[in-house]
Amino acid sequence: MKLSALLVTLSSIAAFAQEAAQPEQPSALASFLPLILLFVVMWLFFIRPKQKEMKQMDEMRKQLKKGDKVITTAGIIGTIANMEDTVITLRTGTSTIEFEKAAILRVINNDNSAKVEEKK
Repeated sequence: MKLSALLVTLSSIAAFAQEAAQPEQPSALASFLPLILLFVVMWLFFIRPKQKEMKQMDEMRKQLKKGDKVITTAGIIGTIANMEDTVITLRTGTSTIEFEKAAILRVINNDNSAKVEEKK
Protein backbone atom coordinates (compact mmCIF):
# COMPACT_ATOMS: atom_id res chain seq x y z
CA MET A 1 0.00 0.00 0.00
CA LYS A 2 2.81 2.34 0.78
CA LEU A 3 4.37 1.62 -2.58
CA SER A 4 1.20 2.48 -4.49
CA ALA A 5 0.78 5.71 -2.53
CA LEU A 6 4.38 6.56 -3.27
CA LEU A 7 3.88 5.89 -7.01
CA VAL A 8 0.76 8.06 -7.12
CA THR A 9 2.56 10.87 -5.34
CA LEU A 10 5.56 10.63 -7.64
CA SER A 11 3.39 10.59 -10.77
CA SER A 12 1.44 13.64 -9.60
CA ILE A 13 4.68 15.47 -8.76
CA ALA A 14 6.03 14.58 -12.21
CA ALA A 15 2.84 15.92 -13.86
CA PHE A 16 3.04 19.20 -11.93
CA ALA A 17 6.73 19.55 -12.72
CA GLN A 18 6.08 18.97 -16.39
CA GLU A 19 3.35 21.64 -16.46
CA ALA A 20 5.56 24.10 -14.62
CA ALA A 21 8.49 23.47 -16.97
CA GLN A 22 6.43 24.22 -20.12
CA PRO A 23 4.47 27.46 -19.65
CA GLU A 24 1.89 28.15 -22.32
CA GLN A 25 3.19 30.42 -25.05
CA PRO A 26 0.63 32.55 -26.85
CA SER A 27 0.42 31.85 -30.56
CA ALA A 28 1.87 34.30 -33.06
CA LEU A 29 -1.64 35.29 -34.16
CA ALA A 30 -2.70 36.02 -30.59
CA SER A 31 0.29 38.27 -30.02
CA PHE A 32 -0.38 40.26 -33.23
CA LEU A 33 -4.16 40.37 -32.79
CA PRO A 34 -4.27 43.76 -30.98
CA LEU A 35 -2.09 45.32 -33.68
CA ILE A 36 -4.28 43.84 -36.43
CA LEU A 37 -7.45 45.10 -34.73
CA LEU A 38 -5.95 48.58 -34.34
CA PHE A 39 -5.12 48.71 -38.06
CA VAL A 40 -8.64 47.55 -39.02
CA VAL A 41 -10.26 50.20 -36.82
CA MET A 42 -7.99 52.92 -38.21
CA TRP A 43 -8.77 51.83 -41.76
CA LEU A 44 -12.54 51.82 -41.13
CA PHE A 45 -12.72 55.17 -39.36
CA PHE A 46 -9.89 57.21 -40.89
CA ILE A 47 -8.39 55.88 -44.10
CA ARG A 48 -11.49 54.61 -45.93
CA PRO A 49 -13.62 57.79 -45.48
CA LYS A 50 -10.68 59.97 -46.55
CA GLN A 51 -10.21 57.87 -49.69
CA LYS A 52 -13.91 58.25 -50.54
CA GLU A 53 -13.71 62.00 -50.02
CA MET A 54 -10.64 62.27 -52.26
CA LYS A 55 -12.41 60.31 -55.02
CA GLN A 56 -15.40 62.65 -54.83
CA MET A 57 -13.12 65.72 -55.00
CA ASP A 58 -11.27 64.33 -58.03
CA GLU A 59 -14.57 63.57 -59.77
CA MET A 60 -15.87 67.08 -59.04
CA ARG A 61 -12.67 68.63 -60.41
CA LYS A 62 -12.91 66.53 -63.59
CA GLN A 63 -16.46 67.82 -64.20
CA LEU A 64 -15.53 71.51 -63.91
CA LYS A 65 -16.42 73.60 -66.93
CA LYS A 66 -16.14 77.17 -68.08
CA GLY A 67 -18.71 79.39 -66.37
CA ASP A 68 -18.99 77.38 -63.12
CA LYS A 69 -19.00 79.44 -59.94
CA VAL A 70 -16.49 77.94 -57.49
CA ILE A 71 -14.88 78.44 -54.09
CA THR A 72 -11.14 77.88 -53.73
CA THR A 73 -9.37 76.46 -50.70
CA ALA A 74 -8.29 80.03 -49.88
CA GLY A 75 -11.95 81.09 -49.71
CA ILE A 76 -11.98 83.07 -52.95
CA ILE A 77 -15.27 82.91 -54.86
CA GLY A 78 -15.13 83.30 -58.61
CA THR A 79 -16.32 82.13 -62.00
CA ILE A 80 -14.16 79.92 -64.21
CA ALA A 81 -13.03 82.02 -67.16
CA ASN A 82 -10.48 79.64 -68.70
CA MET A 83 -9.32 76.07 -68.10
CA GLU A 84 -6.10 74.36 -69.06
CA ASP A 85 -4.79 70.96 -67.91
CA THR A 86 -3.92 71.90 -64.34
CA VAL A 87 -4.44 75.69 -64.30
CA ILE A 88 -7.81 77.42 -63.95
CA THR A 89 -8.34 81.15 -64.44
CA LEU A 90 -11.02 82.60 -62.15
CA ARG A 91 -12.83 85.86 -62.72
CA THR A 92 -13.53 87.61 -59.42
CA GLY A 93 -15.23 90.94 -60.02
CA THR A 94 -12.94 92.90 -62.30
CA SER A 95 -9.78 90.82 -61.81
CA THR A 96 -8.66 87.39 -62.95
CA ILE A 97 -6.60 84.99 -60.87
CA GLU A 98 -4.92 81.75 -61.87
CA PHE A 99 -5.18 78.72 -59.60
CA GLU A 100 -4.15 75.10 -59.69
CA LYS A 101 -7.09 72.81 -60.36
CA ALA A 102 -6.42 71.14 -57.00
CA ALA A 103 -7.16 74.46 -55.22
CA ILE A 104 -10.84 74.29 -56.15
CA LEU A 105 -12.80 73.30 -53.05
CA ARG A 106 -16.35 73.10 -54.37
CA VAL A 107 -18.77 74.28 -57.02
CA ILE A 108 -21.50 76.70 -55.97
CA ASN A 109 -24.82 75.79 -57.55
CA ASN A 110 -26.64 79.06 -58.34
CA ASP A 111 -30.05 77.32 -58.53
CA ASN A 112 -29.82 76.03 -54.93
CA SER A 113 -28.66 79.38 -53.54
CA ALA A 114 -31.55 81.16 -55.28
CA LYS A 115 -34.04 78.69 -53.78
CA VAL A 116 -32.63 79.23 -50.28
CA GLU A 117 -32.92 83.02 -50.65
CA GLU A 118 -36.56 82.72 -51.81
CA LYS A 119 -37.50 80.64 -48.73
CA LYS A 120 -36.16 83.33 -46.37
